[in-house]
Amino acid sequence: MARALIHMPASAKKGEIIEIRALIAHPMETGYRPGADGRPLPQDVIRQFSCSYNGERVFAAELHPAVSANPYIVFYTIATESGTLEFSWQGDKGFAQTERMAITVSG
Repeated sequence: MARALIHMPASAKKGEIIEIRALIAHPMETGYRPGADGRPLPQDVIRQFSCSYNGERVFAAELHPAVSANPYIVFYTIATESGTLEFSWQGDKGFAQTERMAITVSG
């Protein structure tokens, strides 16, 4: 399992715009770099990232081999109600990881 770091507020006021920062530790091999034997190393990249807020998708991105290792994604959403944000990454070789963070929304 890869190490994911997510930074977002634990609480917000209803209607407030919140910044969410997500980073996942992943080597992101492009498939073009030669290995020690001179043959290209197999491609291993994260292909998709998405975030759902109480089950509704609020952000999604398609990633490509040109993305650096440990992809760092910043996006914004509006705090509408207390609940859970679910972050999902999918990639080559069956890679899949999901993390969840709670947010409390007041008045």
